[in-house]
This record gives sequence, structure tokens and C-alpha cells, in this order.
Amino acid sequence: MSWIGVADHEGQRFNPLGLGHKQSAKPGMAGRKGAPDKAPLPLPKGSIAIETRLSPHGQPQVLLRYEHVHPWRCSFTLQAIPGGGILVIVTNGDEVFHCALGHDSAGGRTDVLRITYSWDMERKNGRLAIERPEMDKVFLVSFENPQPLSMSDIRAMILGSRMREMDRDVIFFAASTEVEPVGIMPSLTHNVPVATTKGYRPAGTLVPGDLVHTISGGLVPVLEVVRRNVPAKGSFQPVRLRAPYFGLARDIIVAPQQRMVIGGSEVEYLFGQESVLIPAQHLINGVSAITCEGAPTVTYCQVLLANHEAILAAGCPLESLYIGRIRRWPDRLKTSLLAGMERSMLPEHVKSAYPILKPFEAITLANQRAA
Repeated sequence: MSWIGVADHEGQRFNPLGLGHKQSAKPGMAGRKGAPDKAPLPLPKGSIAIETRLSPHGQPQVLLRYEHVHPWRCSFTLQAIPGGGILVIVTNGDEVFHCALGHDSAGGRTDVLRITYSWDMERKNGRLAIERPEMDKVFLVSFENPQPLSMSDIRAMILGSRMREMDRDVIFFAASTEVEPVGIMPSLTHNVPVATTKGYRPAGTLVPGDLVHTISGGLVPVLEVVRRNVPAKGSFQPVRLRAPYFGLARDIIVAPQQRMVIGGSEVEYLFGQESVLIPAQHLINGVSAITCEGAPTVTYCQVLLANHEAILAAGCPLESLYIGRIRRWPDRLKTSLLAGMERSMLPEHVKSAYPILKPFEAITLANQRAA
């Protein structure tokens, strides 16, 4: 199992067998929407993730709160505090746990924060992470003896809207039965065709050692293929890039943060650059790029190359996985999707030679391309 529940202001889904599981939960497993009548066993490990924007007023802001008081007490509160910080408070009976983490608040209201509270009772540790998906920033704090949540309380938090408060700035929140990784994020769906020496192959079928074509004209071996299943909401919501725009031979579905290398006369005229990088989310205009609705979760994958290069996907150059110099930061590495890889085997990626367009610049270019 992994993601078992997700909720936003439009609705909610919960399945103890896992979101998207073909088999529905048995009646005895799903239970009713309220909290149970006796204290349940805590989940051995898990995560609560929330995506939100913050109030522009800089005042304390309760982003998410759940409380159950009878016949036992359990509560979960996630609050934004002045000065750029997040506070988490979890109670189980007489046990109270709290932790706080600061972040760079300079981005203002327009930036999305992804906040993840995780616990692992076997290892007796946990962590609180704050990510800025649009800026590839991660803030992290680890701690000992965190308070867990139970399946019953997560069910009540997801489905029992009367038992929770969710601020209007919250985009969604979700619950997992795993300690979810943070930071590095893959961004291609399984069926995105990637150019290899054996022709175009679905990205999800690639394995280490496969040779892929890059826009420099070379053939480069794949070092690793990383995958992650996430809620199909917020900064994870898939984007369909439509052919024949951007040189695509067919439609492809990618994550909002997947960056595309775009060149041409419009780019040189507008930005004075031969090529630029544009995240897919900034191309959404209802014509050349649209958001995808449907399944509660989506699985993304991406190839890791020795150098930070662009691969060819359905005829369009897309950025491969960028990991920077994460191997120099063991604490950050062990919380990422690359935690199982040997540090000495990881490459170091310098920043791309192509500038990344700001949202308003990307919108200008997308509108001109769609005209």
C-alpha cells in the first residue's frame, strides 16, 4: 500500500487497500465516515502530505486540523506561523508531540508549499519536510519518537469533513502508509515514448544500460530509472502536451514540473536565447497543453543520466532527471528516491545551460505558439 486517502475542497477518496486499487474495500475495512468507538492501533509508518498557498497577511493560519475527543483523544494540527514557518501538533491520549520548521517565505502567496509529516514507529523517528515544487527547494527536519496516526483516524480525517478544518488556501491533502520521499521527482508517465537505439520505447520500460538519444546528437546510457506514485492533484496533476505543438509527433502526459527545451525564432526574438526551459505547468492554455482529470493517483518515472541532458520524447526535447549535487548531502539523499543508490555511483549535475522561463514569459510564448 501507499496512498490511501486524498481530499480537497471538491471531494474526498479513501480506500485502506490503496487509492486506485481495483478491489473495493470490504465493508468491515472501510467503516463509517466518522471516528471509531475505541482507540485503534497506530499505523507502523505513514505520511500526511498537504499542498497549500499561504495567507498574504503573515498571520497564524491553521491549514489543517482534525480532532476526535470521545472515547479517546486524537488530534492533528498543521499551522503556518508568522515569519515563514510550519508547526505540526499531534496528540494521542495524553501524549503530545509537536515540531516546527522554518522555510524561505520570500516567494510570497503565489508559491505552492508541499508539507509532509512522516513517522516510522519501528525506527522511532520521523521528519517534517517543506518543499517548493516550482523552485526545487527542500527544507527538512528529523526527530525522534513522533506520534503516529491510525488507519481509523486517517479515514475520519479524509471522509469526516465535520471533524476537520481545512483552510481555503489548501489545495489538497493526502495520507500514505509509507514514509514518502521528498525532493527529487520523476516527471514522465509510463507511456511517454523515448528515443533509444531500438526506436521509441515507453519510458516506463527503460532499464539501466539502455542507450537514449539526446538533443546533442549523442547516445547516452541510462544510469537508473526512478519511479514514484503520487496523488494526481495539485503540483502532481498530470499535464497533456498536445501534438503537433512543440514538435510533438503524438500527445504525451507529463508532470507539471517536467521541463521542455524549446527553441526557434520566437524564442530568440522574445528572450534573446537559442533555447529555453519551460515547465509543462506554465504551458497550460487549453489548446497546446491541458490538465488531465481522472485517476486518484499517477505514477511518474524518469531516466537518470551521467550528465544533465535533454532526451527526445515523441520528437520533443525534454529534460532528464536533474539531481544536482545531492550526493554531497547524505541527509537529503537518504530522504529522496535515490536513497537506495550508492553515493559514489551518483553523478553530479551542474545547472542547465538553458535558462528557465518565468511563468509570465512561458505564458507569452505558449500563447504565441498556439496562435
